[in-house]
Amino acid sequence: MRARCPCSSANLGPGFDALALALNLYVEVEIVEADALTIKTEGAGAELPQGPTHLAAVVARQVLGHDNVAITVRSDIPVARGLGSSAALAAAAAAAAGATDPLAIATAVDGHAENAAASVLGGLVAATVVDGAPVARSLALDHRLAFVVLVPDRMLSTRDARAALHDEVPLHDAAANLGRLGLLIAGLANADVFSPHAMDDTLHQPYRIPLFPESVALMDGLRAAGALGAAWSGAGSTIVAVAMSDAADAVRAAGESLLAEANVKGRALRLEPDRDGLVVTH
Repeated sequence: MRARCPCSSANLGPGFDALALALNLYVEVEIVEADALTIKTEGAGAELPQGPTHLAAVVARQVLGHDNVAITVRSDIPVARGLGSSAALAAAAAAAAGATDPLAIATAVDGHAENAAASVLGGLVAATVVDGAPVARSLALDHRLAFVVLVPDRMLSTRDARAALHDEVPLHDAAANLGRLGLLIAGLANADVFSPHAMDDTLHQPYRIPLFPESVALMDGLRAAGALGAAWSGAGSTIVAVAMSDAADAVRAAGESLLAEANVKGRALRLEPDRDGLVVTH
């Protein structure tokens, strides 16, 4: 069986661990019966160990109860860049192994319901875990919007990004994020009312900036180039910007210049929302 999932950009500023968007970079997993476990990987993540500890093998074993399978993974999703590569891979592997609920398995394995939900459902989603199970809902997304991502060559592990966070935040910071989250959801549904403050954040980005100081200039530069807003994608190091479709190419070109000016090696990509999510073929 073969399954494909899109990448995801989570948080989008104030939607910490709750909001995510599927974008058109993909991972495809094919799983067939075999006498023993074999793994072949192509594209992003091909440098990772290709044995029983590979995430696709772990998921297949969980679904099937054994790992006598041949697994092929083809991925365009950069690893450890804040684009939900693990959640997408886990969901695709679960589906390719025949799981009835790939979202639940991907959430349990990866720990991020919002990333997993975006990869499975496609589009813009809100998601969380309730009583141990993921609960996700699709949200409206204006068809006039496109997205620009700046993907640095440098990795930033989720573990390091999590370690930078504070266990407690001031009440006014939490309230500010909730207000901006409402503005963001409204602006993504209708770009005409997108607020310039909609992607501001007080819960995670300020604490993570020391891990990637250049991110401030990159986000400011993208907004100056015409983006409606910009933020860290997930735990970084990717920066994501929201733009009107007719401005996105100019924002992407500016992003290339911004990376060069900041002496950050990487790529600037224009991406479109993926609205299909998980696709399974037999």
